[in-house]
Parts: sequence; structure tokens; C-alpha cells
Amino acid sequence: MNFKKFTALSLTAAMAASMAACGGSSSTATTTAAAQQPSESAAETTAAASAEKKDYSDYTIRIYSNSNSTERTTWLIKEAEDAGFKISIDDNSVISGDTAAVQAANEKKDGDIIFGLNETRWSQIIGGEYENLKLVDWAPSWKDKVGSYKFDNAAYGLVVQGSLLLYRTDDLGTNGKELKFDHWADMLDSGYSWYRQNKVGGTTNTNINNSLLFAYVDPSSPAGGISVDGWKMLWKYCADGKFSSDDTYKYGFDPLNKGDVAVSSFYTSSLYGKIDAAAENSDKPLKGTTKPENWALADVKDGVFYIAEYIGVLDKKDRTPEQTEAVKAFADWFGSADVQAAWGEEFDSFPCNVDAANTLYPDGIPALYTQPNMAQQTVDGMTYAEYAAKHNAEWTNIETNLGYFWADAAGAAKEPDWDKLDWATLTQKKGN
Repeated sequence: MNFKKFTALSLTAAMAASMAACGGSSSTATTTAAAQQPSESAAETTAAASAEKKDYSDYTIRIYSNSNSTERTTWLIKEAEDAGFKISIDDNSVISGDTAAVQAANEKKDGDIIFGLNETRWSQIIGGEYENLKLVDWAPSWKDKVGSYKFDNAAYGLVVQGSLLLYRTDDLGTNGKELKFDHWADMLDSGYSWYRQNKVGGTTNTNINNSLLFAYVDPSSPAGGISVDGWKMLWKYCADGKFSSDDTYKYGFDPLNKGDVAVSSFYTSSLYGKIDAAAENSDKPLKGTTKPENWALADVKDGVFYIAEYIGVLDKKDRTPEQTEAVKAFADWFGSADVQAAWGEEFDSFPCNVDAANTLYPDGIPALYTQPNMAQQTVDGMTYAEYAAKHNAEWTNIETNLGYFWADAAGAAKEPDWDKLDWATLTQKKGN
């Protein structure tokens, strides 16, 4: 059974509106706003959606994205064509992952749009870390519908993505005991087996590490702004966690679904679809979506590391004003409530756009998206998402240089002598 209550949405459907879906930046922030927001009437929205369409298909809009499965690219090309746009986007057989998407866009210098990625990567783009990636000063018509998920006049949120901590409640897990932690890292002392990823890098892996390291933030630490105890914790997570070089293990659903571990991490989008099809890949599958039968979301006081995937318009050399108009029109169309509701229904994702979320979930926002938002907590004068972005390269260097996340048990790295480490060299921090 599919969890979502929304079915058969047309791209010109009127928007239902009740509770807000995205936003918040205080210490108790969640992905649902604290107060209801007014929204357009159905008549107003329908009128806007039904307005005369302009044909922009004379210009091919070049798109780079890491949200580019074959199904997504096929769907988007078709829907864009129906809406009067012609787009070019590589699927993940050509470009796989946020690093590859950004690097390709930076090297080829032919992009009009980037969408996907997360706050870490967007902070780097906006901060000028990529020589050939400059953004057009732009704001969509739906800018006030995405809460705090925006970089004003630069990039705006499309989809909310979170790294969840899940566990089995049956005899392959906790036997009915509820898991409650203050911090993600507490699972290491829970007495239950856990999954850990098998490589450094990748958006999902990074977000899991961000969740684990949150409790060990120390801006004064030379170890990348994380205490040495935090890096010791992450080493234990690697050494004692269950992993495999099998490709199905890399996101954490399969080991939990097979009963190989009691606790695992997985991202919010696709979870319900995975559970719907769980029995296809396991004789001990997870069961139940609207009413979980043998699994649950761990109750972690720190919350969930929710990030958003954004869309921005690139400042492409020699593009005419008319062509730039087409690019902006596409970005505005793609992030609109009706299109994002359709995208969310098709690909089991949660939209930043309030009206899209209310259309998808008229009976209320799922619990997966209402946990405290760790990424929006204030750390050293910035959000934790910004803090993680600031230190991302240092953390990656530490993990790589010390040999975290080995994929072969026979090739397990030796635990370092923590008292003798040269953190300046390990982090390769600029200026050292």
C-alpha cells in the first residue's frame, strides 16, 4: 500500500491548502512551520496554472542534476515538452552524484540550470568555489512558499531530503522496545547491530556522517571543528558496524530489510516505495507503510538532518535575454506547486513548496517530515548545515587520510594513535 493519500494529480489541478510544510530555523525547528500560512484560493491557482502558455522550445535548456535517474529524466523531458520547453539533461548512467554533476557543469560551461544537490554543495556554488558556476539574480513566483529553504535571489528549495535512523521492532531487532536516543551516536552503545556505509563521499553518506558528528561539534578543535572524541566515535561506527561491498548495501535499506542489522539509516524519499516492494528482495521484509508493522523511526532528540535540494539559474556566457527568459520560466514552472506535487507523487519525494505538500498529504504531513531539523540548529553563529558545508572538505580529508569506511573486511584500516595525529596535515585545511 502506498503511503501517500494523493493520486492521479494533473499538472493543472487546483491546490488544497491547510498547514505549512517547510521551514524553521530555531532550536526546535522542524520541516513543518509553526503556524499556518495563507495560500491561494483554488480559483486563483487554477487561473494561474491555466494561463496562456508561451512556447519556449526554440531554445534547448541545458540542465545538470544529481536527481537524474532514468525515470526522472524521462518524466521531466516529457512534461517540460508538454509545457512548452525543450530541455537537455543527462541521466545517472552519464552523470552520477552531486560531485559529478557540479564538476561537469563547471568544466563544460554550457549549463543553464542546476537542480538537486544540497545545502553543502549550494553553499560552495554561491560562495564562489567553482570558477565557472555563477548564478543569475533570480526569484521565482513561489519564493514565499518554501520557508527557510532558500538562498535569497540565488537558489530555492524543491525537495526536502532527510537521513533517517530506522530500526526493526520484531525479533530481528528490538522485540518491541522503543529506541530513544539523545544523539545519533548513542546507537553505538545501544547493544543492537547497525549498518554503516562502505565508502567516503556521496550525499547520503555525508549526511549520515553529519548526523553522527553533530553531538561533537567543537569550533575550537583543530580536527575540522569536531572534537577528537567525535572522530573516535566515527571510527567505532565503522569498525563495529555491518557493511558490504555489495551495491545493495550502500544506502542502508537492504541490510535492514534482510534482517542483517537491527538499526540502519536511509533517506526519506523512496522509503515508502521501498517498503511496498520489500518482499521482492527479502524473506524477512519490512512491512507496513501507513501503519508500520515491524519497523519504526528512532526517537532522536537531536532530530533528523533534513536538507533541501535546490534549483538555480546559471549565468551562461552569450545567452540572449530571450533565452534567459526561457530558462527562468522553466525554473519557475518546475518549482511550482502543481509540478512539484506531481513530481512528489511520481517519485515519492517531499516538496518544499507548501501548496504542493498539502496537495500530496491532505490528511496531514507524515511523521518522517515532522522531526526536529538538526540541519537548521544554530552552531557557531550559523546553521549546522552551513557549518557542515564550511568543514566538508576537512571532514572528507580526515576520513580519506585515516582510512575510514573500508569496503573489504580484509582491508580494514588500523585504528590510529589518536594522541599522535597531525590534524593540520590530515584536514589539509587551506592556509596550513
